[in-house]
Amino acid sequence: MDIIFLGGLEIETIIGIYDWERETKQTVVLDIEMAFDIQKAAETDDIQYALDYKTVSKRIISFVEASQFFLVEKLISEIAAVIRSEFHVPWVKITLNKKGAIRGASDVGIIIERGDR
Repeated sequence: MDIIFLGGLEIETIIGIYDWERETKQTVVLDIEMAFDIQKAAETDDIQYALDYKTVSKRIISFVEASQFFLVEKLISEIAAVIRSEFHVPWVKITLNKKGAIRGASDVGIIIERGDR
């Protein structure tokens, strides 16, 4: 299986459990890998057979900007569900980085994999 990826996708959203986090948007950074068979797109040179990463990124940006979850666990799980269901991706790996969430750490977050590769 081939991998389509989006790296360093920065999105502003309401995320967190503290009162100030419910009022101030924070940046989350996503790295997304998606399994997809690119063979027919490569053979035909036709976008209709490709996983259009621009469409995927626009959908994820829209979803995350509109969300207001308390936990990054919920946010990342929902992102995976959107990608798998709406884009028919059999496997996805997502890294969600909530930069600055822990004083002294430049990066903090979660990595998940969903589906079969």
